[in-house]
Order: sequence, then C-alpha cells, then structure tokens
Amino acid sequence: MGTEHDTLLRLTDLTVDFASQEGSVHAVNRVSFEVAPGELVGLVGESGCGKSVTASAILGLTRMINNATISGSIEFLGRDLLALPENEVRQVRGRDISMIFQDPVTSLNPVLSIERLMTEGLELHLDMSHSEAVKRAIELLGEVGIPKAAGRIKDYPHQFSGGMRQRVMIAIALSCNPKLLLADEPTTALDVTIQAQILRLMKQLSRAHNAAVIVITHDLGVVAGMCQRILVMYAGRIVEAGPAKDLFHHPHHPYTVGLLRSVPRLDEPRKDTLQSIEGLPPDLAHLPPGCSFAPRCWLADEECWQSPPELFETAPGRTTACYHRDALIAGAEMPA
Repeated sequence: MGTEHDTLLRLTDLTVDFASQEGSVHAVNRVSFEVAPGELVGLVGESGCGKSVTASAILGLTRMINNATISGSIEFLGRDLLALPENEVRQVRGRDISMIFQDPVTSLNPVLSIERLMTEGLELHLDMSHSEAVKRAIELLGEVGIPKAAGRIKDYPHQFSGGMRQRVMIAIALSCNPKLLLADEPTTALDVTIQAQILRLMKQLSRAHNAAVIVITHDLGVVAGMCQRILVMYAGRIVEAGPAKDLFHHPHHPYTVGLLRSVPRLDEPRKDTLQSIEGLPPDLAHLPPGCSFAPRCWLADEECWQSPPELFETAPGRTTACYHRDALIAGAEMPA
C-alpha cells in the first residue's frame, strides 16, 4: 500500500447500493484501488457496470441521492471524503477533484455564456475578481486549443462545435488546477479524428498540471495509448487490474479476454473474425450467488457458480478475480 506521499486517492471496499422496487441495486460492490499523483488510469467496462457511479461517489455526488446507501472509504490526500460534511466536500469538488462529464451538449448550461461557465469556479474556489477570472479563462481556452479565445469568451455553447464544447469542458475542469480529473466517456460524441485530438490534449495537460486522470470508458481503444494502468470493471466489481501494456498483451480474466477479442487491432491482424461475448450483463438487483461473469464465461464450472472469487495477485502490480486464472496465465484461448 502507498504512503500518503505517493497515494493521491485510495478507495477501500467502496459500495454503492440504490433502493428500488426490484430490491437493492448493487451498482458498486466493494471496489478498491489507488491512484498516484499524476497517474493516468483507465476504468473500463460495459455500460451499466458501475463506472460512472464510482466516479460520482468520488466526486461526492451520490451522497445527494436519497435512495443511495454508500459504505467503505474514499481517502483523498489522507482524508475520508465519505466522513466529511457536505460543506467540506463542496470545497474539494471542483477545486481539487474535477470531472469532465460524458456529453458536453447537455452538461454545459445553454443559457450561460462561456465566460460565466468558466469564471464561476475561479471566483468561488480561488477568490478571483471577475476581471482576473476572465483573464484566466481566456488563457485556459487558449491552452485547450480554442483559437481567438478572447473573441469567443462571450459566446454561448450552441455556437461551438462538439469538439470545441468538449475543449471548453476540459478547460472548466482544469480551471482550478485540480489534483484529480475524472473523465467520464470524454470522447463518446466525437468523431475519430477529434477523439484523438482530445485524448492527446488531456494527456498533455495532465503532464503540464501534474493532475492524475481517471478515464472512464467502454472503449479499450481510448485507454490503450493514454493510460498507464487499467482497471476492468464488471457488474459493479473490479475483476482485473494491471499495467496497460501487460493487460493488453496477456489478460488474466475471461471478461478481459472477451473485450480484447471483440476489438479490431491493426498491430496484430487476425485471420479469423471478431468475437462477441455471448449473453448480457447480469441484473444488478439480482446478482448470481457466484461469479457474476459465470453465465457468459466459457471456463465456468461448479465452483464459479457457488461463490464470487476475490481479487488475487497474479504478478507484481497485477490482480484478477477468477478461479481459472492459472489457465489464462498459461494462455487459454477463447473458443471461436
């Protein structure tokens, strides 16, 4: 485990449940991981696996939901955010921890100018005067690649393209020099060439500001060239974690194998067709008693159906939650 000097964020057994008519929805189930200062981490998984809820919990947004029950701990710079009163969390949110939301079209208030959207956080968290905040906002817009920023500061979100709106979102998130940036599907609504620009920009700005970034995505291609470490999430749990290069070249969990087999790769041409993972993710309100991936797994046996596997260290810096990890480490292939 890291010390307070080399660990920026530490989640320990984070659990988020939502009460519903169908019963308790286990959106996040005993999730634990750490992020170091300046580290780029990818949180990957299918839609509905709990990625965005994890980010919302880190940002302190789930505590505002009446039917949510949260347990575990979220230590940020040594303080457990879950134990802090809302007024103290509000001081952290937007200043030390910022978020790039999934869709800039709906996340940017259409009736507020870019100037107001940019300056609000600067005035609130950094006690800047309005003129100082405007000057800093123009600098930030230029930093994220918006041309003639001084002439665009009075514009409204609808006057910007999708890629430019996403750049504004990044500028807002970075405005108070946060130590941790949560990027929730930051390239979903963008075309491929703009995606590459945005990812390159985020990586450059992370280095410039020494900000750690958690990139939340279902697209393995997004994190392949950007993140140093990958966390694979399925049905509310982390099922595999490790350095990006190692995980991509030799996955230790059948779900990760399936994800990689379903993605085309230019660096490793295949003669066979891409494969899909059969079936659907489980209902989070009615999880099976054993491994949540067992109904879709080609390696599943009786043990898998009885109790969920715990995370096990398979190599230095690598963990997986699978009873058949030895077979996967030995190179077991997903059947065609």
